[in-house]
Amino acid sequence: MTTLTAADLPLTDFEQVLTTTRAVRKRLDFERPVDRQDVVDCLDLALQAPTGGGAEDWRWLVIEDADVRERLGGIYRRAFEEHVAAPLAQADHPSTRGRLRDRDDAKTAKMLEGARHLAHNIHRAPYLVLPCATRPNPAEDPTAGGVVAAVYGSIFPAVWSFQLGLRSRGLGSLITTLHLHYADEAAALLGIPTGTTQCCLLPVAHTLGLDFRAAPRRGQDEVVFWDHWRTND
Repeated sequence: MTTLTAADLPLTDFEQVLTTTRAVRKRLDFERPVDRQDVVDCLDLALQAPTGGGAEDWRWLVIEDADVRERLGGIYRRAFEEHVAAPLAQADHPSTRGRLRDRDDAKTAKMLEGARHLAHNIHRAPYLVLPCATRPNPAEDPTAGGVVAAVYGSIFPAVWSFQLGLRSRGLGSLITTLHLHYADEAAALLGIPTGTTQCCLLPVAHTLGLDFRAAPRRGQDEVVFWDHWRTND
């Protein structure tokens, strides 16, 4: 793959953008300012995504203020230490058994190293973006009707469009959810009203380099079934 430079931006090759949009942890440039207009333009792209029933019942909280980012980052950092780092230090903790601890490989170790780096630096991202859903969530309100998938299915296509737009402009992001362990604290900090579902948190920053590649993935023969589920894999 040809090494990209700033002169190649914005990226316009759809397949290139789609296959090289990575979850960026250790390659976020926390020192370089991000043009607010780039965030605005990517949000415009996000708002063109399909939404269940055409409801557009998403809300996007963009956090620019350094003090608020620091405080929200503290919530995220505490969630990482309590729900990732501490369980990993306990041999028989149920939250990691069979999920991370049993995957003793270089890829997992690298991912965890990146996760720790992000936890201690997420507040330094020039922007933190918090997509929310305002439709009633059946997981929280059994009288709401519907299914949980409809809540998230109406916003995550827009989240992905936002991330693709960022990538095309030389910016990076990733979907994080750790702060949701303390969603009430985040809601109090940010003035999010009761009944609103916080869906994820995305740091937004320039990337250190633009040379992201398609990731190695399991082949279709392992993960794609036609007509019936295959149980002998």
